[in-house]
Amino acid sequence: MLAPTMPKGFDPDHHLDKVGAFHVKAEDSFHEVPRHKHRKGQLIVPLQGTITCHVEESIWMAPTGQAIWIPGHVIHSNQISSQAEFCFVFIDPGLATMPDECCTLRISSLLKELIFALAALPLSHYQTPEAQRLISVLLDQLVRQPSGKLQLPVSGHPKIKFLVDEMRKPGNVKYSAAYWAKTLALSERSFARLMVNETGLSFRPWRQQLQLLLAINQLVDGERVETIAHELGYESVTAFITMFKKALGTTPNQYRQRVAAPK
Repeated sequence: MLAPTMPKGFDPDHHLDKVGAFHVKAEDSFHEVPRHKHRKGQLIVPLQGTITCHVEESIWMAPTGQAIWIPGHVIHSNQISSQAEFCFVFIDPGLATMPDECCTLRISSLLKELIFALAALPLSHYQTPEAQRLISVLLDQLVRQPSGKLQLPVSGHPKIKFLVDEMRKPGNVKYSAAYWAKTLALSERSFARLMVNETGLSFRPWRQQLQLLLAINQLVDGERVETIAHELGYESVTAFITMFKKALGTTPNQYRQRVAAPK
């Protein structure tokens, strides 16, 4: 049983010692946490639903079974799917050898249970020898977790920001580079240069990564695979399944079953 949710207005930089874990439930059907930062690093571990983290150069997403690592002092905002439930873990800088940049991590069952155990403790118990041993093992396991691939490179360029916002709307991701070049009042050559200069990717692999993020959100929300494939612009369900399996090592239905498994 997890402890009560993190109090409103809680500041991890002032109300915690070095490490803290909390259980959080989305209060609204769809909720966005505005841009902010904190000195401590933050691990976001979804238990149900998905969470998307926006930083200056990227959009990161973690469904159940993965987590987002946000280093200290990184400005970010979090977008939470309907009925989401997750854990926050705050870690003092230098306490564990974690990446200097945002990333997704695949979370083992052992690490998840350690996080649950810490989240169930009142803050007043954190200084006990038992809690300190728990924190030590948790940090030891955390630095061993492999990184994931659920990231979309973006930038602050106004045309890229517009592109991301528009392509995330239902049905829009299927449109071609020529369509978006015209929408942005650019030649196709200028649009191609803009994509590479601002994201590091040409349009097709960049769009495929966005399709993957959108597909995962829709799978978690219970949408049919056939409907997802059509909305993302794939000519066949088989082509969509092939892309998904190549990216994540599992089929869409297998992925859905895994993230829907009892917590």
